[in-house]
Amino acid sequence: MPKAYVVAMIQVNNMEGMSPYMAGVEGTVMEHGGRFLVRHMGEKLYTEDDPNPITVVIEFPNSAAAMNWKKSDNYQAIVAHRLDNSEGPFVICDGVE
Repeated sequence: MPKAYVVAMIQVNNMEGMSPYMAGVEGTVMEHGGRFLVRHMGEKLYTEDDPNPITVVIEFPNSAAAMNWKKSDNYQAIVAHRLDNSEGPFVICDGVE
């Protein structure tokens, strides 16, 4: 079974409103066996057509763990802070075996 990944490039519109999400998301990821591979908010080495988003890649043991994380009560308790204060693609996908 391949690992699963969350890939996101989020443009934050309101950092203060996003703060509860930023503070709590790592704990929710770890509860489901995930780990951040990329969590970049600073200077980037290279971009094209980029409004300077936060780039995130999270690895989960498998797609069931990733989807359980997304549906979990702890994640659902904070996700509105991301949805209300940012925009951009957020994808959960399987990796290559």
